Amino acid sequence: MTRTPPLRALLASASIATSVVLAGCNSDQMSLATNAKANQPVPPKLVAAMQDKNMDLQSPILVRLFKQEAELEVWKQDRSGVFQLLKTYPICRWSGDLGPKIREGDRQAPEGFYSISPAQMNPQSAYYLSFNTGYPNAFDKSLGRTGSQLMVHGDCSSRGCYAMTDEQIAEIYALGRESFFGGQRAFQLQAYPFKMTPVNFAKHRNNPNMPFWKMLKEGNDHFEVTRQEPKVDFCEHKYVFDATPLPGGNRPLQFNASAKCPAYTVAADIADAVRQKDQKDQIQIAELVSKGTPVARMRTGIDGGMNQIFASKIPDGSTGLSESSDSATLAMERAPGTIPPTVNPPRPSDNLLRAPEATAVAATPTPASPRVASASKDDIGGLLSGMSHKGGSDTTSSTPATPSSPSQVTSARRNEPSAPPRPHAAVPKPAEPRQAAKPQLKPSVDSSASAQSSNTISGAAPVVSSNNFDNRFSAFR
Repeated sequence: MTRTPPLRALLASASIATSVVLAGCNSDQMSLATNAKANQPVPPKLVAAMQDKNMDLQSPILVRLFKQEAELEVWKQDRSGVFQLLKTYPICRWSGDLGPKIREGDRQAPEGFYSISPAQMNPQSAYYLSFNTGYPNAFDKSLGRTGSQLMVHGDCSSRGCYAMTDEQIAEIYALGRESFFGGQRAFQLQAYPFKMTPVNFAKHRNNPNMPFWKMLKEGNDHFEVTRQEPKVDFCEHKYVFDATPLPGGNRPLQFNASAKCPAYTVAADIADAVRQKDQKDQIQIAELVSKGTPVARMRTGIDGGMNQIFASKIPDGSTGLSESSDSATLAMERAPGTIPPTVNPPRPSDNLLRAPEATAVAATPTPASPRVASASKDDIGGLLSGMSHKGGSDTTSSTPATPSSPSQVTSARRNEPSAPPRPHAAVPKPAEPRQAAKPQLKPSVDSSASAQSSNTISGAAPVVSSNNFDNRFSAFR
């Protein structure tokens, strides 16, 4: 059921009034109801784009992230029931390397399939607005991978997250909020190292993460051939997509990420389409390899990346591990949102292509242990040097002076707080009542100026209230 804005506001007021009667004066709940940042409408230009694409404002969404291209895509279901690409947002900053997140503190932005529920929406983030990716999922946990509070947020600073500008996250947050009001219980987040193309697989063929990436490609292929959100399950420490019971099966499938897979099947039309797409891709990959397609260098460091549109606006800006463009038109384009004056671009990367050796043109990767970011390589610009033991979180603390050994680094981070890495990070955060009453609003991405400065205190500790978006949303379920 689609509710008009006046009716929704009336229901919200009734919900708040009831909570006050039952629980007394609840300032957190009241602040959520009046949080202007979290309640900004979807920009008219984006609503018009939905109409052109035969989409409803409150239809389901799906989000895809690509590190190497530094892009975030928002897909939306049209009235025929299939997903179409609504808008592509350049990512202002992501941290880590190409590859999955392994452990708490490695500063890796996660890769995989995650589900975003209303409870994961954080309207009171210190980074303007944010939502939690849901890392680690059941697959990550089955492999012993650790980490917490990995976000998609604003402020263009990343410690294991995907950081947008404030204006961009305001739009993305609004799209997610409207999909929840339209009845979507959770939207899927697909995070990839790069777009799953034959060219990229040929370039990265020797990367030790290739088996994991091939598994992600299967899910990508399911989405691309069906234009439907793939159903995701886990068993035997792997992803399973669009599994259904065997013919004649009477009981629902039971999956456990660490246990043996139950007997299942995939609908024949989906399985055939995925198989045909993959066969075509593998032929193209083999042809690219045989022609001597250069191999992407590994051991790139863990400085992450930035979309070229942002790097072009920063003195000596670098895209890091993200792809760069030589297009002269970038200098004339306006950045999609405010770039904070404190932002640090990635260091120039050695992630360049090199010609394959004469004996190394085969697609079989050289045996190597998966790369895990070293704790001794934590000086990722000023913004990243303040990382606490909860790497990549929407929370913050500072690191002490670098000890002489990696083990001392790890120990120090876990046990010793210290001064913030930047002078501005030490500025006290404004009192919450004032912040809630007069939140800083940002214009839409389409109308924002590129040279504005941000008043957001980079590195400030977030306010994560128990009264999050889920409580506000529950009034309408």
